[in-house]
Amino acid sequence: MEILGLSTSPSSGGAYALILSEAQGSRRLPIIIGSFEAQAIALELENIKPPRPMTHDLLKNVIMNFDAKIDHIMINDLTDGTFYARIVFQQADQYQEVDARPSDAIALAVRFGATIYVADKVLTEAGISTDSDEDKSQRKTTVIKDASTESEMSKLEQLEVDLRTAIETENYEKAAKLRDQIQKLKG
Repeated sequence: MEILGLSTSPSSGGAYALILSEAQGSRRLPIIIGSFEAQAIALELENIKPPRPMTHDLLKNVIMNFDAKIDHIMINDLTDGTFYARIVFQQADQYQEVDARPSDAIALAVRFGATIYVADKVLTEAGISTDSDEDKSQRKTTVIKDASTESEMSKLEQLEVDLRTAIETENYEKAAKLRDQIQKLKG
């Protein structure tokens, strides 16, 4: 995965949407993170070095002082709307894993230039596909044909249309909320 960007809105209460994108695919994964973690990631991505080490910089220095590095991170689970991650450290020939919040794991990964992975089951459940224009037009036609039926599915279909619109307009915070509503309806 690659970091596509960070976005926020005035109604987010200080939270940010971190957008991960498949390096060799069309799915994106929005993860809502706190402002401190967003700042830590943004500073490193922009190569801005504060005069004193921030928490993630301190952790990097400690890890390096033990002759270790971060090999990769894995966002490995999604339970009740909460993402989970593992940081994989390498020290000589030994590998160790540590549980972490995805935002902290990503903040460290960017400092080490480590690879970011997301488990396929997480991408399947929470990822947002960015289809080709041909696929989008075919789905819009299908939605219009199905709009005449009044049922629980019509609400689900409307949420899916709204989700595609949010993705197309790059409103990832709204897309993440719509994704969660869709998952609740699908039960």
